[in-house]
Amino acid sequence: MSARRPGRHGKATPPPQATRPLRADAQRNRDRLVEVAGLLFAQHGIDTSLEQIAERARVGIGTLYRHFPTREHLVEAVYRHEVEALCQAAEDLARKFPPDKALAEWMRRFVDYIAAKRGMANSLKLLLAGNSEFFAEASGKIPAAVQGLVDAAIAQGSIRSDIDSSDVLHALSGIYNLPQTHDWRERSRRLITLLMDGLRSGARKPEL
Repeated sequence: MSARRPGRHGKATPPPQATRPLRADAQRNRDRLVEVAGLLFAQHGIDTSLEQIAERARVGIGTLYRHFPTREHLVEAVYRHEVEALCQAAEDLARKFPPDKALAEWMRRFVDYIAAKRGMANSLKLLLAGNSEFFAEASGKIPAAVQGLVDAAIAQGSIRSDIDSSDVLHALSGIYNLPQTHDWRERSRRLITLLMDGLRSGARKPEL
């Protein structure tokens, strides 16, 4: 049996308690808060009031603070959710559509991810400085997700074979730097159409 470490006043401190899973209703509230916060951050930026987020999620502000003691905790949860949703979308789209269409649709989903990330940009910079390992792990999942879509489209012969996920993501990163105008999303979708036209140019069907 391992001994307990003495506390500040010489008394033994109890071992840390394991995190208990949330009740079903508490988990639903947490999930709804993250979803609503992501939408509002994307639309109005990080300065969206926590009271407004709680109201839209149909919970009290006390419930929000129980799940997310600070705005930074909420931002980190939203970022994690956006990354996981984007990666899950790659799997879902690959099952639903032909490879090139799945890739195109995934890139449109990426625009929504960019919108949320832009809305949280300032807070993400602060969080990155204090939790770079988390962001490296989360962001590293995205290239792997899109690489599967790219590989499938290349194998089908619907896009050119001399590109990989990093090429696609670098091209998409230009959308992040577009001015935040009223037609930003529409312009982003037009750029994705142009990008897909370029990816399809020179594609060759595999020889049987």
